[in-house]
Amino acid sequence: MTQGAPHIPVLLEEVIDALAISPGETHVDGTFGAGGYTRAMLKAGARVIAFDRDPDAIAAGQAAGEPGLTLVQDRFSTMAQHVAEPVDGVTLDIGVSSMQLDQAGRGFSFQADGPLDMRMEQMGETAADFLNSADEADIADVIYRYGDEPKSRRIARAIVAARPIERTAQLASIVRRAVGWRDGQKSDPATRAFQAIRIHINRELEELEDGLIAAERVLKPGGRLAVVTFHSLEDRIVKRFLRDRSGQRPAGSRHLPEVGASGPAATFEAVSKPVRPGEAELTRNPRARSATLRVARRTSAHFWPDQLRGAA
Repeated sequence: MTQGAPHIPVLLEEVIDALAISPGETHVDGTFGAGGYTRAMLKAGARVIAFDRDPDAIAAGQAAGEPGLTLVQDRFSTMAQHVAEPVDGVTLDIGVSSMQLDQAGRGFSFQADGPLDMRMEQMGETAADFLNSADEADIADVIYRYGDEPKSRRIARAIVAARPIERTAQLASIVRRAVGWRDGQKSDPATRAFQAIRIHINRELEELEDGLIAAERVLKPGGRLAVVTFHSLEDRIVKRFLRDRSGQRPAGSRHLPEVGASGPAATFEAVSKPVRPGEAELTRNPRARSATLRVARRTSAHFWPDQLRGAA
């Protein structure tokens, strides 16, 4: 990790302040990326166990050979399988990284043409595989659910009619034509479609849910959880998890037990209100505009008996 790292993580100072690191602590960085959060944690005196599912990110971190850092090439939802002792903090920066977006060959963005890939782990089904084989209804469902796109059925119909689709520029053009979008108009619909397909290919929301459960298991009493999200789907999951785990959920039902005497004890308590980037950071990094940081402190209660989908 050199001083020339590709980008500065969103809300870096706020995250490090919230973690309140003391020298000698052990922290998990669930999304290593360019190593920005990890570097700041190491500077504060922590030992860091950093996860990333992207082999390129792990290779870059290994090349730097930073003392006090352990790198794990795996999804952060598996952290309980890799962490031997309870840790003092867990940080999760959700979504796609700037490095991934800026590399046309990875296929995450339509800003420059490239293969329609979108795989964070660089293995398994690509975006092209999905779009060229899935039923029209399934494609529409993905674009509507993860992209909040009201014209998802029209877009899915156009995708199926245009098969095979192999390039990012090709997909962006198909989406724009399907909804009648023109250059100069606001809110390019290709952005929503690309987000939706990427989330589906990488199971990002399921990974977040399982990662929060894993963090609950590895944090020691008093340990801090810091989560940075970039759109409402992610933030809603974090907000609901912390609400439930802190005992703020409404009265239970047969599906959801009450927190307290008749159900699991609260495992987290809120540390602060949600934090969002200030104007100075937005000027430096417009991609930070939708970011939200939520922070909570682990109680001494036993973790809830959830099943980790990502553990298999």
